[in-house]
Amino acid sequence: MDAVRVALLREVLAGTEWLGATRRFAGALRGSVVSHGGGMLLVGTPEYEPWHLAAHLVDEAAWSGTPELAPTLVRHDARPSDPAHLAVGLGRLEAARRGETLLVVSPEGPAPPLLERVSDARRAGATVLSLGPGEGELAAMAHETLAVPDGSELDLDTVQHLVSAAAGENALPTPRGRRRFRDRVARLAEHLTAPPPARW
Repeated sequence: MDAVRVALLREVLAGTEWLGATRRFAGALRGSVVSHGGGMLLVGTPEYEPWHLAAHLVDEAAWSGTPELAPTLVRHDARPSDPAHLAVGLGRLEAARRGETLLVVSPEGPAPPLLERVSDARRAGATVLSLGPGEGELAAMAHETLAVPDGSELDLDTVQHLVSAAAGENALPTPRGRRRFRDRVARLAEHLTAPPPARW
């Protein structure tokens, strides 16, 4: 989903709780990775790896000039023969320390083995954020949670697009009074999709 589609989606969602919720969560994520500077680990479940979110966050990190937003994707079945960005296994969670941010994305509550690793990372000082059902053990141990319950108006993939876009947009103030390229694209999209002015 590109900047224009995100802008259109935001227009459709105007007046709903989703815009504020995704921006608050993105702000917590951004604040954690930027202020602590320890890097971000991103993990899903064996059935749901958030590689799409990882790719969008890498793009947002580059566009916003905030390298801290680029995550390390932690995979359940990573193999040494995989490309470097896909070869990080669950052992990386055991090495999580204070200053690092761990974002867990799960359409359902993670299984106990992953929950144990997340709990260990939290005890070691990592900041834990969760994106998923919003209840259960993961939500209880997370410092910040964005609930996307099954059957809600938006699916988990759409919410991830909103979160990643908000994380990048809010990363830096506009330098010296000039709007960033992404802001100009969003403004153009709003202009192009606005209804024509009424003529009396």
